[in-house]
Amino acid sequence: MNRNSFLLALFASLALHAADPTPTEKANLDLVTRFCESFATRDMAKISAFLSADVVYRITDNAPAAKGPEAIARIKAYVERSTAIDFKILESWVRGSVVVNERIDAFTRADGNVAYHLTGVFVVKDGKIVEWADYSIRP
Repeated sequence: MNRNSFLLALFASLALHAADPTPTEKANLDLVTRFCESFATRDMAKISAFLSADVVYRITDNAPAAKGPEAIARIKAYVERSTAIDFKILESWVRGSVVVNERIDAFTRADGNVAYHLTGVFVVKDGKIVEWADYSIRP
């Protein structure tokens, strides 16, 4: 068996064994997608409505986590510094309460535009995001 045949057989096998998301998983994925979309509004009431009161947020893989009001304040600082925000989701997947997405987050600011290529990891519980961590994708 050559390499291409082997890879084709492997991917076909994985596709056959991949489970469809459960209704709860679909709801978790939808919640995180709508959360990311809410940043375009720059409305902290809409954005924070997706988060639990004691959410744990890590802005990058090498930054300390913030919790609760401190996490909301950290998010609010990014929102208020920007005149436009776009979270472009490139790919998402869900397993149980964990949602992972690959995104490009673009911020328009008075001092210039910035964009970050990220992988976001979210934990959803009782219809709210309880944990959110972003990890930079570096070329």
